[in-house]
Amino acid sequence: MAVLVLGIGNAVMSDDAFGVRVIAELQRQFVFPGGVEILDGGTLGLDLLPRFEGVEKLLIIDALEMGAAAGTIFRLAGEEVPRAFASKLSVHQMGVQDLLAVAELQGHLPGELVVWGVQSGSIEMSLELTSAVAAALAPVVEAVAVELADWGYPAARAA
Repeated sequence: MAVLVLGIGNAVMSDDAFGVRVIAELQRQFVFPGGVEILDGGTLGLDLLPRFEGVEKLLIIDALEMGAAAGTIFRLAGEEVPRAFASKLSVHQMGVQDLLAVAELQGHLPGELVVWGVQSGSIEMSLELTSAVAAALAPVVEAVAVELADWGYPAARAA
């Protein structure tokens, strides 16, 4: 596997579920070529470390705390990525920061790392995204598909 698309989040904490919701939509709307794994990482944190072995490109999707208006979409790459997880939005984000650090220490941090995220509006207990974050869902799904195509892994629309 050359590419891992990893959605992170807690499905019962409103906007925190953004990453896993994007993963569900990607799996529903597209068929991906070999070499691409689309993974709902939930809140697994360091348990995801073995999934990084052999990955050349990692794309993480998550709700972020960037001090912006709810629903603002961010694309961060390379050195910008640690900034995305510096302000902890929820319990799992410390796990993501730790996961990336341990992967780097073990030599398994992919050569290319991109985060697509959205500024959260609420992380209260709820199964629903806030309207601002829900509005960002489709644009991020499309942006991830475009990113994968740019990496040489175009997805086909599901029937």
